[in-house]
Amino acid sequence: MASACQDHIAKRLQIGGIVQGVGFRPFVFQLAARHRLTGEIANTAEGVDIQIEGPSRDIDRFMKDLVELAPPLSHITDIKEQLQPATGLFTKFSITKSRGHQDARSALISPDVSICADCLGELFDPANRRFQYPFINCTNCGPRYTIIDDIPYDRPNTSMRHFTMCADCQAEYDNPTDRRFHAQPNACAVCGPHVSLLNREGRTVGSEDPIEKTAELLKAGEIVAIKGLGGFHLAVDAVHESAVEKLRSRKRREEKPFALMARNLESIRLFANITVEEERLLCSIARPIVLLQKKHPHPIAAQVSPGNRYFGVMLPYTPLHYLLLAYGFKALVMTSGNLSEEPIAMDNEEALLRLAGIADYFLFHDREIYLRSDDSIVRHAAGDTRFIRRSRGYVPTPVFLIHSQPSVLGCGGELKNTVCLTRKDQAFLSQHIGDLENPATETFFEYTVVHMQRILRVVPELIAHDLHPDYLSTRYALSREDKPCVGVQHHHAHIVACMAENRIVEPVIGLAFDGTGYGNDGCIWGGEILLSHLDRFQRLAHLDYVAMPGSTSAIREPWRMAMAYLYDAFGSSGLDMDIPFIRNADPEKWRVIIRMMEKSINSPLTSSLGRLFDGMAALIGLRQQVRYEGQAAMELEMIADTTMQSGYDYEWSSGPPHRIALRPIVQGVVADVKINTPPAVISGKLHVTLIRLFTDLCENLRKEVGLNRVALSGGVFQNAILLCGLMRNLERSGFTVYTHKRVPCNDGGLSLGQAVIAAATA
Repeated sequence: MASACQDHIAKRLQIGGIVQGVGFRPFVFQLAARHRLTGEIANTAEGVDIQIEGPSRDIDRFMKDLVELAPPLSHITDIKEQLQPATGLFTKFSITKSRGHQDARSALISPDVSICADCLGELFDPANRRFQYPFINCTNCGPRYTIIDDIPYDRPNTSMRHFTMCADCQAEYDNPTDRRFHAQPNACAVCGPHVSLLNREGRTVGSEDPIEKTAELLKAGEIVAIKGLGGFHLAVDAVHESAVEKLRSRKRREEKPFALMARNLESIRLFANITVEEERLLCSIARPIVLLQKKHPHPIAAQVSPGNRYFGVMLPYTPLHYLLLAYGFKALVMTSGNLSEEPIAMDNEEALLRLAGIADYFLFHDREIYLRSDDSIVRHAAGDTRFIRRSRGYVPTPVFLIHSQPSVLGCGGELKNTVCLTRKDQAFLSQHIGDLENPATETFFEYTVVHMQRILRVVPELIAHDLHPDYLSTRYALSREDKPCVGVQHHHAHIVACMAENRIVEPVIGLAFDGTGYGNDGCIWGGEILLSHLDRFQRLAHLDYVAMPGSTSAIREPWRMAMAYLYDAFGSSGLDMDIPFIRNADPEKWRVIIRMMEKSINSPLTSSLGRLFDGMAALIGLRQQVRYEGQAAMELEMIADTTMQSGYDYEWSSGPPHRIALRPIVQGVVADVKINTPPAVISGKLHVTLIRLFTDLCENLRKEVGLNRVALSGGVFQNAILLCGLMRNLERSGFTVYTHKRVPCNDGGLSLGQAVIAAATA
């Protein structure tokens, strides 16, 4: 008997990670019962706290299963284990009231996730009490981050506090063996949120079933604003050409592709090809928009994704989506509910005010959204998932850093803005905020900072910002007089973001390629090779400077960059060349552009690889003006003949830094244009040239700096041809290559690099 008593032990387990609102407590409750242990579990501000008593052998088994059998939405980051005297006071295992601590909140919050298979089955089961209820959910699915106002993640701290559960829902909520135990958004048609259909004047449209009526309106070619998890979508029937064109006109989105939502994989296969990896992404609980190669022919309206080989496609992720798509649509356009460049609308009144000029009707619901969140966008390239936009479904899961660091707020850049808050070894990137070009987005930016600081209980010790003095994010940082500010060079931040997500601290050769970034010399960088440490960098090489005549106008009008590259390569004699670009040009415009460059009038110098792609797209007649950021470069990638083996000449100067001459490349392109070489061949040769150029240069730099590690970052690496080709060549040359898999390579990842650099220099 004495030995049995000695074997009876007690432990306190403090579990950190995503362990709230994901069915973790009922899982532990049932696990303790299976192993015949007593004790209790409670949510805390740090995660969950478990008191467990019983035979040591059973506790060991419990501990093993705790990790190996944890719920699918949970993510354990650490377990603090403390042996305690066994009191024998516990007679059973129970779930107790949450315990919050205002001074130390480190619990991780789950992202919003798609409806689970169990709930989906109930949604379409006529015998189930939640049959066709558009807000069905359980502990394994549904809204999380967008409805949270504070932690612990309990119902009073969510937008569900406005709905009192009926007796049936309350019984489920209170039952530890039920799938809806402490599912904070738990509700049904008796007690929960409801949908309503209104016209653009705000008057209710009479209908017994608003969702069925919405389907009828969509099939008739109407535009409907639909409230979702993180905001509104603007929806039209994707095969209805005139409806798609009407949406483009009203939304002022002339050519940028629209996202599609289809009911299932079989529906998607009618218009797009799906690989095994893409199927996994489509079906993941995050339900991102996935870039899929178009099928030809296909039934989708031509204006959904003009000038692009891809559709952006997602599967439904809310019960309302499934109910709507059940009415026989091949696909719906589901684009963000906003005017171009504005944040998505998330409140009913706000949507009526902002979207009445776009939408014909509004499908509302009365569950509040506390934090807007756009759909995430990913593609599968170079063997991995690559984020184009990291938002709903992934935020606020942190990026785990290799070391603990001071708390820093990284304010991001001007375009594709995100912010980042660090807490110990965790870096929390916000959802996609957007381009900080208008007051509405600036307000959203500031609100996001406040909201993240509140729910994470992080007071930053430092604030990091871009060096560009005119960025709104920079101005915000400098206005925060309560904290020290650290200015961070744009391309250094790109490379360190890549280093941080790959958990490396050793220096790398960093290739930072994008469209625009403020350089240390006041020029516009964007074709940079850096020797990058966490706290400093050295510019090893860069594309040679050319002028940007008209400054930002040269971004919107790539013909200006084409003229600049021609002038750089041929001088004023370029005006006399017999090529279509010159023949179609206005001679007076040529003379004005040359004067601007010669006299340095509104013509800043740039080393940007993004601008080179733009200029070459214009030079070969592909795109003279762009309707959205990166359009010319993207279309140049889309047409490329990827079977090309030959390229153009290239050279660089002795350094440091090495200057990569653009003249041989431009002269080669022009020579091909003169003999009517197809644009697809020219684009293919340009890509081959750049892949070989940067591989050779890295081999040369390896001898100079003694490094075998290369990191690739910047928005140009959204170009899959360049990314795949450069990775392949560098690895063949013996380099270890680091790329982005957890955050976007574009400016959406910039805030992470800023935060890590600021901490390293503190």
